[in-house]
Amino acid sequence: MAFIKYTKGLFQNVKSLIEEAQKHVVRNVNTTMLVTYFQIGRMIVEDEQHGKQRADYAKQIIKELSKYLTKEFGKGYSIRNLEYFRKFYLTYQHRIPQTLFAKSIGRGKHNQKHKNTAALQVHSKTQTAFAFSGDFTLGWSHYLELLKINDEKERGFYEIESSQNNWSVRELQRQYNSSLYERLVLSRNKKGLKTLAKKGHVLAKPVDAIKNPFVLEFLDLKEDAGYSENDLETAIINKLEHFMLELGKGFLYEGRQRRFTFEGDSFFVDLVFYNRLLKCFVLFDLKIGKLTHQDIGQMQMYVNYYDRKIKLPEENPTIGIILCKQENKTVVEFTLPESNKQIFAKEYKLYLPSKAELKKQIE
Repeated sequence: MAFIKYTKGLFQNVKSLIEEAQKHVVRNVNTTMLVTYFQIGRMIVEDEQHGKQRADYAKQIIKELSKYLTKEFGKGYSIRNLEYFRKFYLTYQHRIPQTLFAKSIGRGKHNQKHKNTAALQVHSKTQTAFAFSGDFTLGWSHYLELLKINDEKERGFYEIESSQNNWSVRELQRQYNSSLYERLVLSRNKKGLKTLAKKGHVLAKPVDAIKNPFVLEFLDLKEDAGYSENDLETAIINKLEHFMLELGKGFLYEGRQRRFTFEGDSFFVDLVFYNRLLKCFVLFDLKIGKLTHQDIGQMQMYVNYYDRKIKLPEENPTIGIILCKQENKTVVEFTLPESNKQIFAKEYKLYLPSKAELKKQIE
């Protein structure tokens, strides 16, 4: 059959690509995998374009190709995986200019007398793609998660953050499930949104450290259970690594229940951090109830004390963040000056918020 004959031609090209890629495994396993999968995806897409009935043709192509490759190379080339390779190429094809593939094809045609022209063309294309492998800095498992994100800006954000922060796949899943992107968007203007999509989470000013809300589901505290502020603080200390991942970039733990005294009265700051990117202290006060103006006044005192007594002249003003069970925006608005850039009150959630709900707030 003409169809099977055509599929065998595709099989020979993909087979040559895999064999060529195997030579690079010792040198760079991850790069080899990514570029190989990208190229397989490209070959499948280009082959589909020759089919007259594209939808049915594409399904049959992948099915036949999976059968050939599994027989030749074993596991790893299931129908599902080949569909991922195809999607990987379609999603990221813009990163490698098509002109480079055209040039590699041209070099192959120039050597048509070579006894294995297909292998030569595949080798040339593989070398071209490897030259641009720096565009893919994560592991294949990370890209499998990223391919599930339809929004291009959101997908770009998580890719940048995963690369910059060395997130494991599990941490990427947690940050996505906790709607990190949406929570940061809710704390920013349109200009800040563009920065998120192109550069990731950049800390340049105090407000950049804010999420709306903070998500503390890893504490395993029940939303409707009775717990004290001390219980909340202790749970955070017990899961300090998780809490610092939720806080984001640049945070260093300084201590808990930091005491300062004047005129015989002692005061305690629940949690104290330092952010090396913002170059300032970050104070946290934990509240299990609804925010009050007294809470804001207390944090203002903490911030003033650290600014006047603790921070060095070359450091930036202290930031105070009140984590509360229920935010009161009106109280915040009329208690703090309009020019406020140091004190923030934000809700915390003990469960993963609904992405649909947060997206609705953004819209």
